[in-house]
Amino acid sequence: MSKYTRFVPVVLAVVLLQSCDKDFEEINTNPNAVSVPTPQYLFSKAVYDGALNSGNVSKLLFGTMQYMTSFNDVEGFGSKYVASQVNLSSAVFTAAYPNQINEIGEVIKAVKNDPAKINMYAVARIWRVYCFSRLTDVYGDIPYSEAGQGYNLSIFQPKYDQQSAIYADMLKELEEAAAALNPANAATFGASDLIYGGNTDRWKKFAYSLMLRLGMRLSKRDATLAKTWVTKAITGGVIRDYADIAKVDYVGSGQNINKNPIALQLFNDNYVKADGISNPEGGKYHQAFIDSLKANNDPRLPVLSVVYVGGVANTTESLQKGLPANINGTKPADFVTYSEPKQTTVLRQNAPLLLFTVAEANFLLAEAVLNTWYAGETAAALYEKGIRAAMQQWDLISGTTNTVDAARINTYVTAHALKTSASVAVQTEQIYNQVWVGLFPDAQEVYNNYRRTGYPALVPNNYPGNATGGKMPRRFIYPVVEQTLNKVSYAEAIGRQGADDIVTRVWWDKQ
Repeated sequence: MSKYTRFVPVVLAVVLLQSCDKDFEEINTNPNAVSVPTPQYLFSKAVYDGALNSGNVSKLLFGTMQYMTSFNDVEGFGSKYVASQVNLSSAVFTAAYPNQINEIGEVIKAVKNDPAKINMYAVARIWRVYCFSRLTDVYGDIPYSEAGQGYNLSIFQPKYDQQSAIYADMLKELEEAAAALNPANAATFGASDLIYGGNTDRWKKFAYSLMLRLGMRLSKRDATLAKTWVTKAITGGVIRDYADIAKVDYVGSGQNINKNPIALQLFNDNYVKADGISNPEGGKYHQAFIDSLKANNDPRLPVLSVVYVGGVANTTESLQKGLPANINGTKPADFVTYSEPKQTTVLRQNAPLLLFTVAEANFLLAEAVLNTWYAGETAAALYEKGIRAAMQQWDLISGTTNTVDAARINTYVTAHALKTSASVAVQTEQIYNQVWVGLFPDAQEVYNNYRRTGYPALVPNNYPGNATGGKMPRRFIYPVVEQTLNKVSYAEAIGRQGADDIVTRVWWDKQ
């Protein structure tokens, strides 16, 4: 090939570039794109993604909290802590930053400097705390102060903040955001607010409820600091009325984003055919959960659980039976006789996802009374209100009224009254035994309280090949890619927190 032949493509390229250059910007601008995001639309997406992406869809916590198990290692790894499967827990971290963390950050950027949008800014700050709290509670130290700043500040290797600093900032954010909310200011997210439809009074209660939750989380680490924030939350006003429950509603049809994420995950993994035998991943209710419901004559049992008899869902309580978690790989011959979630309640894809409930508030307040941090009501009364609210919220989930039989609720409350003459430890155990069943299916919040209090006193599964030596898992694993793409920050976090495994405790999980 001559030098002239080689020169021809170069000349043509130069000519083409010169001819295109004058119209380059116009030609390469998408007329359908927007240069400035619409915060309302982005906020809706951030809410959907924040509600979706939690430990409840990681396949770990439903097993760890002994709600679900399987005869195999893949679906059952949360109840068996199978070493070969633990990296699945990194998926929550991987999904969070490009989705809800980035999205809510962009919303904040769009509204924070506009005084007319003070309510939108405050609400976005509250939701950002919710999203980050769900992340740090299962991982510990995480990117926080520099998170989501790749586009804005070219920070592509964000530092991992210490969980102690993250908690201090989240509580400060909740306090400031709650104080900034102004009902007289008309600018809200309106219909784009999928939780409260722009109701600032309810967002304020949600902010103080999250403050109560996070403040109580510090009880073992720093009781004085915990009391300070719990007291502030109670004074501010937490969720105590049914209408104020923080929830995301779903239509249950169309794209998956429109479906309750917990119901969708469970349904797709195992219960599509609804025949009790064709469960692709072998999932069933855990023996510990069903045995407890039956032993306590819990009226929620037929609301939550079915056994398929001749291909038909049967809620007869005597038939309900949980699968043992120690089955090693072979599908039991009587697999069809084990209980699984009810299609019209737990698996209802147009059910709302409950983010913070009246039940949770009352249980936390009952503990606050036991700690002498609150004297406005008795622990026994709050505990009973918690039980009743936990029963009532199944009306929301099922979309029907009186889902749990009212007479049986009364009988249950009488039989499980708080033992006020017993020790604080005994009463605390009673409260968190009720949290275990009362907050279901929010396995993550139950897991958080389990690690903090030790209740319910679940027996770890020392399954062959487990990753914990027969201990309960204490955290999730960072994504492997962090070891290469964010090596320095990752190493600093490990140096502070401890080994990147599922038995290392996060900062607030103090022994």
